[in-house]
Amino acid sequence: MRRGSSFSSKIHMTDSEKKKQRASDFKAKNEERYSWLQEVKDADGNLEGSPDYDSRTLFIPRSAWNKFTPFEKQFWEIKSKHWDTVVFFKKGKFYELYERDADIGHKEFDLKLTDRVNMRMVGVPEMAFESWAAQFIAKGHKVAKVDQMETAIGKEMREKASNVKEEKIIRRELTSVLTAGTIVEGGLLTNEMATYCMSIKESCPAENAPPTFGICFVDTATAEFHLASFVDDVDRTQFETLIMQVKPKEIVYEKGMLSQLSKRILKDCTNRPIWTALKPESEFWDANTTRSQLRMSRYFSSNQNASIAQNDVDNDGDITMFNNDEGNKIETWPSAVQEALKDPLMLSALGGLIWYLRSLKLDAELVSLRNFHIYDPICHNTSLVLDGQTLANLEVFENSLDGSTRGTVFQLLNHCITPFGKRAFKQWLCHPLRDVAAIDARLDAIEELNSVPDFQDMFTENFSHFPDLERLISRIHAGTCKVKDFLHVLVTFEKLTNTIEKLSSFASDFKSTRLRRLFESFPDLKPMLTHFKGAFDHEKAYKEGNLLPFSGIESDYDEIIDRMAEINKKLDDHLEDAKVLLKTKSIVYKDLGKEIFQLEVPNTIKVPDNWQKLSRTQKVNRYWNPTLQKLVRDFQEAKETQSSILKSIQGRFYQKFDAHYRNWLLAVKIVGEVDCLLSLAKSSMTLGEPRCRPQFVSQEQSILEFEELRHPCFISGATFDFIPNDTFLGGDQPNMILLTGPNMGGKSTLLRQNCVAIIMAQLGCYVPARRCRMTPFDRIYTRIGANDNILAGQSTFMVELSETSKIIHEATPRSMVILDELGRGTSTFDGYAIAYSVLYYLATHIGCLGLFSTHYGMLTQEFANNPNIALKHMSCHVDQDRREVTF
Repeated sequence: MRRGSSFSSKIHMTDSEKKKQRASDFKAKNEERYSWLQEVKDADGNLEGSPDYDSRTLFIPRSAWNKFTPFEKQFWEIKSKHWDTVVFFKKGKFYELYERDADIGHKEFDLKLTDRVNMRMVGVPEMAFESWAAQFIAKGHKVAKVDQMETAIGKEMREKASNVKEEKIIRRELTSVLTAGTIVEGGLLTNEMATYCMSIKESCPAENAPPTFGICFVDTATAEFHLASFVDDVDRTQFETLIMQVKPKEIVYEKGMLSQLSKRILKDCTNRPIWTALKPESEFWDANTTRSQLRMSRYFSSNQNASIAQNDVDNDGDITMFNNDEGNKIETWPSAVQEALKDPLMLSALGGLIWYLRSLKLDAELVSLRNFHIYDPICHNTSLVLDGQTLANLEVFENSLDGSTRGTVFQLLNHCITPFGKRAFKQWLCHPLRDVAAIDARLDAIEELNSVPDFQDMFTENFSHFPDLERLISRIHAGTCKVKDFLHVLVTFEKLTNTIEKLSSFASDFKSTRLRRLFESFPDLKPMLTHFKGAFDHEKAYKEGNLLPFSGIESDYDEIIDRMAEINKKLDDHLEDAKVLLKTKSIVYKDLGKEIFQLEVPNTIKVPDNWQKLSRTQKVNRYWNPTLQKLVRDFQEAKETQSSILKSIQGRFYQKFDAHYRNWLLAVKIVGEVDCLLSLAKSSMTLGEPRCRPQFVSQEQSILEFEELRHPCFISGATFDFIPNDTFLGGDQPNMILLTGPNMGGKSTLLRQNCVAIIMAQLGCYVPARRCRMTPFDRIYTRIGANDNILAGQSTFMVELSETSKIIHEATPRSMVILDELGRGTSTFDGYAIAYSVLYYLATHIGCLGLFSTHYGMLTQEFANNPNIALKHMSCHVDQDRREVTF
C-alpha cells in the first residue's frame, strides 16, 4: 500500500520537484560510489596536505574499481595518473570534463553543470577545444587531451579482424598534456618570443661551497634544446645570468634538492613560473639512467631523420654513429648530447626534462628532431659578458618600473619583422661580440643595407607577415601540423625562395662578405617544392582538409578509390534493379543520419516482405533490403578504410617534408639573420644626430672615447632636450672617472648610457655620439641600487659588499665597471672607507676602465692628484628669477 502511495505521489510531482528529486537521488547514490574522494590520497596512500603527498596521482580503492562502468574505468584510469590536470575527454563532437574538473569548469568559467554517466559533467564543442584549453592554461591549470582513436565502425572492423569481442566502448587515449611552459600548438601560443621549460640539477657539497649546476631547457614550440653545466660562485652569478636570459615559464627540479638561494633567484628573476618537483632517480633520472633511456628509446635512430641533425646546420660539432645493442641499428647522436654524456649533472638535467616531457606525451616528437645545443650563459671567450645583475641594472630586457619591455634596450634595437628573427635577435643581445673582425663584419653589413633602401623595402614587403616557419616545421616533424598550416608552409617557402632570388640580385653587388656568404649558402628548395606541387590536389586539400594524392602517387589510396568506385557502381545498379522490380522510376536514395542509401519509395507501392522500413513521411516510405544492407556496410567499411589511409598519407607527406628538415631550417635561419642585420641597420638610422659608426682598435691598453654621447633610450619620443656628455677613459686619459653632482643631476644616467653604448657598439650597431673609439670589452660590471636578501640572511650592506667583492676579484683590464653610490648601505665613515679603498684598488691594481659616482665629496680631495682618476662633476644651471633648475 505504501509502495503504491509513493508511486502515486511521484506522479503528482511538478517538473521542478521531479528535478530536485532526481538530483537528490543522484547525490545520495554517488556519495556512496565516490566516498573515497572525500579523503583524497595519492597513489602511495599519502593524504592530501602531507609532506610526501604527490598532487599528480590519485588513489582509487579496489572496491571502487569493481563498481565502475566500462566508461568510468576508462576515465579513471587516465585521471588517477593526472589528478592535478584538467582532463578534456572526447565523446562524439564534444570534449567533456568530469567530477572535480567539471567543478572547475563550472566555478571558473560558468560552464553548465549536468549529471551524466554517474558523474558531474560539463562539456565544450570539439571545434572550441583550443580556445577553452588556452583559457584554462591562462588560469594556471594543466590541460590533458583524451581523444577517440577510432569510430564505432572502426571498432567493429578491428574486432572482426582480430576475432576478439571487447566491451562496448571505443578506444580512447591520452594524446597530449598542455602546460604554460610546454605549449606546442600555434593556436595556443600567444607570444612570438620563445617560452622555455627548464630542468635544473644542483649539487652543493656544503652550505657556503661553490655550487655546480646541470641545466637543460627547451622551447617546445621549435623543439630547440639547450644544455649547460658550470661551477658557479657562492652568489650563483652564472645561474642568475642564465635565468635572466632565459626567463623560464616552467621549472622542473629534484624534490628537496634545490637550495633556498637558487629558489630565491628563480622567484626574483621569473614571473610566477610553474614549479614541478620530481622524485629523485625514479623520475628525475641520474646520468646512468638517462644514458640507458636514450639508447632504449631510440630517439636518434636512423629511421627518424638521422642524416639531418640540427648540429649540421650550426656546425656545433661532428656527428658520431653509435651501434644500438638491439639489432646493431645505427643511431645518430647530436654532438651536444655527446658532450652531455661526459658530464653527469648535465646528463641528469637532460634526463629529468625528458622524463617530464614523456609524461606530457612530448618526448619523442621533440627529442627526435636532434635540435640540441650547448649553452654558455657567460661565453667568456667570445662575447661581451652581461651577467644577470647587469641585465637588470641597465634595463636590457625589462624596465624597473613595471617589468615590461617599454624603454628597454631590447625595445630600442629590435626592429625584426619575422618571429624567428626576433628570437634570434634576443640571443644576439644576450651575447654581444668581442672579436673586432666579427663586429666590423656586422657593421659593414648594416652600412651596406642602409645604402640600398630597395633591398630593405623588398624584404619588409615580402617577409613582414610571414608565419612562424621555425615553429611550423617542428609541428610537421611531430606530425601534428594541420593540413591548412602545411599548405601555408609550402606556399610561404615558395614565396621565400622567390624573394631570396630577387634579393640575391642586390647581394651579388655587396662588398660585405657576411651578406654575400648568407645568400650563397641559401639551400635549393625548388626540387622539394616542385615534388609537393605534383603530389596532391592543393585546392581540394585547402577546402576539404585532406591531402588527396594524385593517381599513381600512393598505391593503397588508388586501390581504395577503385574499391569505392566499384561499390558505388553496385549501389547504382541496385537502384536500377529496384526500379525494375517495383516498376517505377520514382525510387531514389536518401541519406538520413548514419542510415545512408535508404530506398525512398512512394507509399502507394507495395515492397517485398524482406525489406526493412527505416523511416517514413506522409508520401514515402524508406527501406533497406538484405542486398542493400550489405552494400551499405561495404560502403561504410570502405569509407572508414579510406579515412584511415588518408591519415596515413598525411603522415607520409609530412615525413617526406621532414626528411629535408635541415634545408628548411637553414633557409629560415638565413632569413632570420638577415632580419637581425636589418634590425641593427634600422636602429642605427633612428638614433638621430649625431650618430656614428664605432671605431674599434686593437691595442694592449683599453680605451673608451665618446664625444657628445646621449642615452639612446631617451632619444625616441623625448619631450625634453637631452644634454650630451663626453667620456674619455684609458690611453692618454685616466682609467677611472670619479663623478660627483647633485641628486637628479644625471650621474646614474651617464653611467648607464656609457654601458648601453658599449653594448650597442659591440653588437654591431651605430651609437648616438659624434665620435666613438674603443677597444672591445670582455665584461660590464654594475653595482647600482640598494637591495637586501632576507631569505639568505643578507642585509643591504652585505649584498653591496658581496657584489663589490665579486667585481674586485673578477674584473680585468678589459672590463668596464660602473659603481653608483658605493658605501651608502652603512655609516658615513665606514661607507667612505669602503668607497675610497675600492676606487683606489680598481684604479691602481686592476687597471679596468670605469665610472664611480659618489656623494662623498671628500673623495675628490683624496684623489685630486691621482693620475689614474679623473674628477668630473655633473653641473647644473639655476635660474633664480624663474626658480628653475637645469641639470
